[in-house]
Amino acid sequence: MKPPMLSRREALDFLLDAARAVDGVENVPTLEANGRVLAEDVLSTLDVPSADNTQMDGYAVRAADCAGGSATLRVAQRIPAGSVGQPLEPGTAARIFTGALIPLGADAVVMQEQCEAVGDSVTVRHTPREGEWIRRTGEDIVAGSVILPAGTRLRGQELGLAASVGLAKLPVRRRLRVAVFFTGDELAMPGEPLAPGAIYNSNRFTLRGLLENFGCEVRDFGIVPDSLEATRATLREAAQGHDLIITSGGVSVGEEDHIKPAVEAEGRLNMWQIAIKPGKPLAFGQVGEAFFLGLPGNPVSSFVTFLLFVRPFLLRLQGVSGPVEPGGYMLRADFNWTKADRRNEFLRVRINSAGGLDLFPNQGSGVLTSTVWGDGLVDNPPGNPIAAGDLVRFIPFAELQH
Repeated sequence: MKPPMLSRREALDFLLDAARAVDGVENVPTLEANGRVLAEDVLSTLDVPSADNTQMDGYAVRAADCAGGSATLRVAQRIPAGSVGQPLEPGTAARIFTGALIPLGADAVVMQEQCEAVGDSVTVRHTPREGEWIRRTGEDIVAGSVILPAGTRLRGQELGLAASVGLAKLPVRRRLRVAVFFTGDELAMPGEPLAPGAIYNSNRFTLRGLLENFGCEVRDFGIVPDSLEATRATLREAAQGHDLIITSGGVSVGEEDHIKPAVEAEGRLNMWQIAIKPGKPLAFGQVGEAFFLGLPGNPVSSFVTFLLFVRPFLLRLQGVSGPVEPGGYMLRADFNWTKADRRNEFLRVRINSAGGLDLFPNQGSGVLTSTVWGDGLVDNPPGNPIAAGDLVRFIPFAELQH
């Protein structure tokens, strides 16, 4: 008796439990660390702000001098950002600009809209409280505190934060080394003539593009002939020096599908067949020291299984410690789906101008146009029909491809 297919949740948990972050740490320039994963906690080298400064253009004053609600003060100095003023004498004000350091003796800033300047004097028509419009030293970051924990995948905002405390380099895990190859005698490359029954190898372009989005070092072994011997030989070569092998095609049960017996001969196969649609034939195992993931050959199945399974697995291998699954959103279905499947379906949809979801009319696993037309996937549970107006879980492509 065949074992039951794993649910998406069971399969993903299995993959994530098996994943281990790659060894190897590199110190790279902060300007070049986008998309990399921190190998160590990053600590601030300084307080932010490094000194008390003003949040507003206005006048630095002593609050006690303005307690009456309307006080005329001599403007004794002008302090632009990047310069240091003189101590503020009682009965005087300092013209000050956003980001400038608060002079000694001042304890408040009054915004310029609440002041009237005439000559070298200013009338303050406001009763400021101590500390008003002042950013205090260390208000945002305290020197020595962790600003970015290990396992953080760096984006522009994290790079900006690191730069704001003067960090020119960051400790990150090395890039993942991924080997890819594609099985099928019917496959041809764009630019080549198509023989009868042949198709262009779109998966090579889709998968390589996705892997490059995640900063992987990709070695492409190209198209492998449909034979057990060729598949085994390529697996052995691909296992050398790579963290992960990804294949496309050959994972079904036909006579020309050689991935499963090849992996079992060269290593071990730990998981095969998931109860999802599209994408049932997904294989996971190990060849030598390299993990193995075999994706379906149908273009949409390959694309969807990469987004749902390979992406979170890659992020764990890269050392990401936080959530690696997309959250999803509940949106209104503006379509009917009456032919519910016993498997967990992932339907290609697009957000319409009314904020609902339209369904691509052809949900076949070979219809690659649906992945370009669509904005994302509806995660539809097994056996669940959808009626227009129902709330469904929508996962945008934007959250799955980076």
